[in-house]
Amino acid sequence: MEDLVHWEERDHRYIIGIDLGTTNSAVAFVDLADGGAGAPPPPIQTFAIPQLVAPGEVGQRPVLPSFLYLPGAYELPPGSTGLPWAPERAYLVGEFAREQGARVPGRLVASAKSWLGHPGVDRTAPILPWGANDEVTKVSPVEASKRYLQHLREAWNAQMAGDRDEARLENQLVILTVPASFDEVARELTLTAARQAGIPRAVLLEEPLAAFYAWLSHHEADWQGQMQDGQLVLVCDVGGGTTDFTIVGIRAGGQGLRLNRLAVGEHLMLGGDNMDLALGRHVEIKLFGQPGKLDTQRWHQLVQQCRGAKEKLLDAPESDGAVDITVVGTGAKLIAGTLKSSLAQAEVQQLILDGFLPEVPLTGTLETRRRTGLAELGLPYVQDPAITRHLAAFWRRFEALLQEETGRPVVYPDLLLFNGGALAPGLVRHRLRAMVQEWFQPITDERWAPVELPNPRPDLAVAVGAAYYGLVRLGEGVRIGSGSPRAYYVGVEAAEPKASPDVQPAVCLVPRGVEEGFQAQLEEPQFVALTNQPVAFQIYTSSTRLGDHLGDVVQLPVEEVSVLPPIRTVLRYGKRGVAQPLPVRLGVALTEVGTLALWCQSKQTEHRWRLEFDIRQEIAPVAPPQATATTIEQALVEAAQAEIQLTFATGALTTDHPVEGLRKRVEALLELPKEEWPTLFIRKLADTFLAVAEGRRRSAAHEAYWLNLLGFCLRPGFGDPADELRMKEVWKLYLQGLVFANKPQSRTEWWVFWRRVAGGLKAGHQLQIYDQIRPVLSPAAAQKKGASKGGTLRLGPSEELEVWMALANFEWLPATVKVELGRLLLEKFRKAPPKRQELWALSRFGSRTTIYGPLDRLIPNSEVAAWLQTLLTLPLEKTETAARALIQLARATGDRGRDVPAEVREEVLAWLAPLPNAQRLRESLLDPESQRQREEQEWVFGEALPAGLILSRIGPD
Repeated sequence: MEDLVHWEERDHRYIIGIDLGTTNSAVAFVDLADGGAGAPPPPIQTFAIPQLVAPGEVGQRPVLPSFLYLPGAYELPPGSTGLPWAPERAYLVGEFAREQGARVPGRLVASAKSWLGHPGVDRTAPILPWGANDEVTKVSPVEASKRYLQHLREAWNAQMAGDRDEARLENQLVILTVPASFDEVARELTLTAARQAGIPRAVLLEEPLAAFYAWLSHHEADWQGQMQDGQLVLVCDVGGGTTDFTIVGIRAGGQGLRLNRLAVGEHLMLGGDNMDLALGRHVEIKLFGQPGKLDTQRWHQLVQQCRGAKEKLLDAPESDGAVDITVVGTGAKLIAGTLKSSLAQAEVQQLILDGFLPEVPLTGTLETRRRTGLAELGLPYVQDPAITRHLAAFWRRFEALLQEETGRPVVYPDLLLFNGGALAPGLVRHRLRAMVQEWFQPITDERWAPVELPNPRPDLAVAVGAAYYGLVRLGEGVRIGSGSPRAYYVGVEAAEPKASPDVQPAVCLVPRGVEEGFQAQLEEPQFVALTNQPVAFQIYTSSTRLGDHLGDVVQLPVEEVSVLPPIRTVLRYGKRGVAQPLPVRLGVALTEVGTLALWCQSKQTEHRWRLEFDIRQEIAPVAPPQATATTIEQALVEAAQAEIQLTFATGALTTDHPVEGLRKRVEALLELPKEEWPTLFIRKLADTFLAVAEGRRRSAAHEAYWLNLLGFCLRPGFGDPADELRMKEVWKLYLQGLVFANKPQSRTEWWVFWRRVAGGLKAGHQLQIYDQIRPVLSPAAAQKKGASKGGTLRLGPSEELEVWMALANFEWLPATVKVELGRLLLEKFRKAPPKRQELWALSRFGSRTTIYGPLDRLIPNSEVAAWLQTLLTLPLEKTETAARALIQLARATGDRGRDVPAEVREEVLAWLAPLPNAQRLRESLLDPESQRQREEQEWVFGEALPAGLILSRIGPD
């Protein structure tokens, strides 16, 4: 933080504001050499960005379209992608990327910024373009963002700096904008992309504030004359991928009026992209009578054309004009498969206004029903596309806070500022302005109307405002008080049992409203951390709670908070690595670059540990273990643990505690069947089983029961903060192998165990297990690759089934491996009717959703479609298992990149039709929400989940 302060105090030549947008990026700057003592502030200028606009042709444009195109090896003439400063560059960024991507959409990366905010995927993994075939070398959302920023840096340096190091972009004061609703992880990933792009230092600024700063930059001299004490400014920023709402309050100060940000809305993945998708679905229905008929590549073509039609028609003068839409065929059907339609201006206006800006009351509730098509392009768009309903909900949520902050008994937005490309058309702004007027006119008077602050260049406003904010940081201009709009809390263990599962005990780390640069250490309350073992810190935020101070112990109602990804770490302490409690204090800072920093400081030594958000683990779709109606008394817990210890004792052996009856003895102690044992209890038993691991060597029966019960108590391998440590111990077990490897029961239980705990294995571990068993499953394929070791091993029938089921639960396996395994199973099915477990395994290999893994590990939908067509030609017995397997493979998710073609799904529906429960099965196939039912989750998992363990979603969609 101090480094950044010193950085700002340096004599920079420029302040540079960068709007890294979903659809377009822009750069504005201030040349500080133009100012001086007594001179007016230097003007803010926009940077015309050099970029490829055609093959080998560079042009300057006011914005850089945020598109990345990854051409095929011989797709474009030599030199087409080279830039003056990078002649060998092999990819496209900007206008030419957008235009070429409209022709070949399967190679186009779009909406990378939206993917940065998507918690359901590994945002550092190469997953874009989403749904592209294996011929395309994919990139991560961070990498795509880095390439946009790298282009901006290189273009600036080529045009503005030349050989002058002091003028290079990386040596300037850079302000980089992000959505106000970006959480700490998305902000940190944005900074990571900037660092990778060669911009080592950047200050983050929220986009709605940047838009307001842009307005202030034009009204420094008269802004106070346009506003009054107590008024409220509502900033609505709807860009290509996100919708942001912010409220700024105007208060009287000692030297006139002052501005303070009072409220920031939640992250809404809703914007111009959604409008393009809606128009695409409208045209698709016109062409085919129903949506979902186009394959992914032609769908991308259609959406790109609808984007262009929207931009041409939405704000054009009223006319009967229309834009032709042409979607060309693919492969041999290039000409014959070409589709033609059109979009009239009236159609576009009606779809946008009625679908995204409907007239709704201020009290209108948001739609929560999952809407088909909202996962298009792989992104988790909000369920309700009505911006007006989201705005009404935002205002209602903060109404009481605004009354308290302003002292006004009745609050309403006196002034409006619209920003973002989606709000550029006049009729869109008119609808929003009219809606706000209708909401609040009854509490004002019939002549009242909100005042709209002009924003003539919404495409450049955020960049301009960012540059102006740089001046503010150097002491020039008008500052908006922008203390943290959220309070931050760390979850703590309750001293007593929680009165309600809907309340979380926590300690306030950062009070709402503190300014950037805030730094504190909590001396109270007293904290004790466990060292040398994995620990988890759960951070919560709230934008509506007032009055919580640093160190306050509070009870957080779950509806008032948002949950950030957990901070998982091991506090290394001492030489021998012995787990021990250590008194610590927590430190926290809101950094000058706009991110949250946390650390843990020993009270006894100089040890200090930085705490970082676990970006990759965020995709694990499991909620923390929940308090259930079943609570096990500590005395019973200890009695159960003692029973395990006696059963697996390695000293003087006794027959008083036979291993065969262990489960029944524990059930009798608790008077509870094992299926009802709660998660927290079985994890304590798992620790005991791990502690007596040597006892499994007593006999083959001991080993088999030990594996069975440990797997049962540790399933599904994640969900408890200490599971990471447990899985480290478990992996040592794999490396040791079986004690009684010649016993069929031990070998079968070995694979049952790995199936149960698969969700806790790392990707490399799953791949290692697969590599070692692969020669047994496919000797011929292994020989092609030169593998011979393991080929002599023979699997018994039960063991082989469990091997298939274990591998099917390995969601981190590469898609290519899952394809290979699925094809092997289909070959078996052609020779003999499939067994129930084999059908289940095939459905897991080809499932359209995940339990814990990232979506990018799913196999291509074209491959799954081929599997389904093969299955439907086999004489499958019409059983519940076969029906569920087909449903898992053909289920509609709303994401065209994952869904099988509609005609294949229709064939599955026809197969299901004769079954007695056909209607329920049909709903499971067509309704994405059905995957969230517990019965469905447990079938996918392979057995009942532990009591109290809740999968918050099946697949990060």
